[in-house]
Amino acid sequence: MGKSGLDFVEVGQTFTFAKTVGETDITLFAGITGDFSDTHINDQYMQEKTTIGKRIAHGALTIGYMSTVSTISIAHIIHEEGLTDFPVSAGYDRVRFLKPVILGDTVTTRYTISSVDKEKGRSIAKVEAYNQKKELVAVAEHIMRWAKKLSSAGQTAG
Repeated sequence: MGKSGLDFVEVGQTFTFAKTVGETDITLFAGITGDFSDTHINDQYMQEKTTIGKRIAHGALTIGYMSTVSTISIAHIIHEEGLTDFPVSAGYDRVRFLKPVILGDTVTTRYTISSVDKEKGRSIAKVEAYNQKKELVAVAEHIMRWAKKLSSAGQTAG
């Protein structure tokens, strides 16, 4: 009999991911999403029209870092033999952007398991993003759903 991936998930487990936001990140992300707001791509605009004075990263890019750390949180589980389920992101609740992420900032995302519900087949994590000054720049709650595998999944003909 197989095990549930949730058998490997425990309240308090913490995972991290860090990335410095560079020019290429902003340019490529703008191209991928179509978000060419002056706040992201126009230095002059930010200097003349805002109190921030510098270009900022897309909020959705920060959410992308949150997604990366959620993937890191399951990397040690998904290749376990005999699992009866697999993790699927069910989304993010309570996403808040608290401070702007400036080009050159190093964003560290921390993913901490806050609850595990084996009956509902889900785990919930608190996700926090900090800049290099240890300032909280964004927060969210992530819901990981653990979907049942088909009985034939992962079996090979012998």
